Amino acid sequence: MSSTECSVPDGDAAPEASSDAAYWPAVASLTLGVFGLVTAEFLPASLLTAMAADLRISEGAAGQTVTATALIGAIAAPSIPVLTRRMDRRRVMLALTLALLLSNTIAVFASNLTTLLVARVLLGVALGGFWSMAAPLALRLVPESLFPRAMSLILTGVSVATVCAAPIGAWMGDEWGWRSAFVAAGAVGVITLVAQWLTLPALPPKTQPDLRVLAELVTRGPVRAALVVVLLVISGHFAGFTYIRPLMENVTHLSIGAVSAVLLGYGIGGFFGNLAGGYVAGRSERHAIVLGSVAIAALAVALLIAGQSAGVASVAIVLWGFAFGAFPVGFQIWIVRAAPDQAEGASGLLVAAFQTAIATGAIGGGVLVDRIGALGGPLFAVVAMTLGAMLTLRYGPRGSTPLAVTASH
Repeated sequence: MSSTECSVPDGDAAPEASSDAAYWPAVASLTLGVFGLVTAEFLPASLLTAMAADLRISEGAAGQTVTATALIGAIAAPSIPVLTRRMDRRRVMLALTLALLLSNTIAVFASNLTTLLVARVLLGVALGGFWSMAAPLALRLVPESLFPRAMSLILTGVSVATVCAAPIGAWMGDEWGWRSAFVAAGAVGVITLVAQWLTLPALPPKTQPDLRVLAELVTRGPVRAALVVVLLVISGHFAGFTYIRPLMENVTHLSIGAVSAVLLGYGIGGFFGNLAGGYVAGRSERHAIVLGSVAIAALAVALLIAGQSAGVASVAIVLWGFAFGAFPVGFQIWIVRAAPDQAEGASGLLVAAFQTAIATGAIGGGVLVDRIGALGGPLFAVVAMTLGAMLTLRYGPRGSTPLAVTASH
């Protein structure tokens, strides 16, 4: 999941810096970490058919590699800060990056679904732990006035991975086999580990995370509403996105080259969607989420009706990527408005909800794909997005005061 984790937590200034100093190389190393994590997280979506054929499993079963990562990420996001509360944060981040590297290595040598799932579980630990601490660490690495710029740099890793991971993964899988994509992801992990080792300063723990805070947040109505809508909308998105390659191959009958081109278009659409989504959400997060949900529901309907058409499918998938850009900033502003006094804890819950929704979408979409074919993903998306839009209209925030939140734009 992924650019959702941009909040202004209750952190401290840079560990040893004066008010005008900043650890920009360390911030850049976190950007590398984001790029490596997001790339590894979504590689299966571009390699699904090849992975399924090689491991002799169904495409729905292969899609559960996304589920495993998301479920573990949902557990790790609130748990890692608590379990490591007495550890230097530099050591924690290095351990998480090592888990990313180990995950990609195991995936390269996986000979069955069980081994591949082990690799994806490790990735989930790295993913959830990293996102739960990225923003607080960024605030400690730079003066508070430079925090928005630091988060923009870190979240650039999400945008670049969104543009590059799927098309390059599909191309590498076609040229050298699906495992080659994980070799490349592993290489990124090595570079990230070295960069973080060289640049991250000592970061002694500053706070003692408490599970009671998370429990109290869940009792708040506005927080619960935001989390329920996240579960619906994001599960709908990933039910469609996870199984988009089988749809393009089995329904639209696109060539591998065309599939890569459409996935590149999807990534570029997502990049610009982040810009547009941030602009709309800065004025009304409620409208941003409703517009994104309605747009994706309409695009999913177009795929159900005319997915056999190469033109319709290609345009719909690219626009789908653009429409998704409304959600990251929109949900972040919603959750911060819902709990301004506990922004960091609320963001942790948002990460957990996002990862749970990814898993739900992969499971639900996988069941439908195995039962009714590749159009099962868009069918799931139509229902989930429609319900999410309706709930947002009813329970979404109606604050008129703009809330400044910097995301990947």
